[in-house]
Amino acid sequence: MMQEGKIMSKRWRIVLSLLILGLCGGAAGMARAETKVLVDFTTGREPVPKGWELSVNTGEAHMQLIQDEGQQALQMRSDQASFAIQKQERIALQDTPWLVWQWKVTAIPPGGDFRRSATDDQAAQLIAAFSSRHFITYIWDSTVPKGTMDAAPAPLFKKLFALVMQSGTTGLGTWMTERRNLVEDYKKAYGEAPEALEGIRIQINSQHTKSRAESYWRAVKVTAQP
Repeated sequence: MMQEGKIMSKRWRIVLSLLILGLCGGAAGMARAETKVLVDFTTGREPVPKGWELSVNTGEAHMQLIQDEGQQALQMRSDQASFAIQKQERIALQDTPWLVWQWKVTAIPPGGDFRRSATDDQAAQLIAAFSSRHFITYIWDSTVPKGTMDAAPAPLFKKLFALVMQSGTTGLGTWMTERRNLVEDYKKAYGEAPEALEGIRIQINSQHTKSRAESYWRAVKVTAQP
């Protein structure tokens, strides 16, 4: 009986261990599911990653992967140009409402101001597409105060709201991690909750001010928590 009891105890320890491992594995799986990496230039091999496309509006696109402060990053440089890389991907935001990214700006277009078409230049923009008509762009503006959220110039039949994350020369040359709740920002802009995130776009432009701009990017992801 004692021997049988030892065997039973051993079996229960094995079962308990498997249950613990299963729970841990499940928790790890949930954590992975709650973070969706849209792009990671620290491990990338090309300036335009697989699944992304380059869009050039004006001038020439200058992009390269470089080592910066011990990590690889995407460098984007505009000389009176306007270009972007973009990716279409539908992501439900109920479980991953937070947009998180790392960027650094080293040169801003003088006099840039997103509120007027003639000065609508920024060294760094991260544009979230929620449909073919509704967009929010998170920007580093040259002159508009940090925290400003307002309608921005957009093509016909499209609506674009801009939120100034950083402004002017404050923080220039410093890596920053930004966090925004896409659902809450969309509600503020459009008065309702979004159905999903449909795509993302990383952009730089300085053609309106006929100047130069430069920015760096590491990673962009959506997460459950900020």
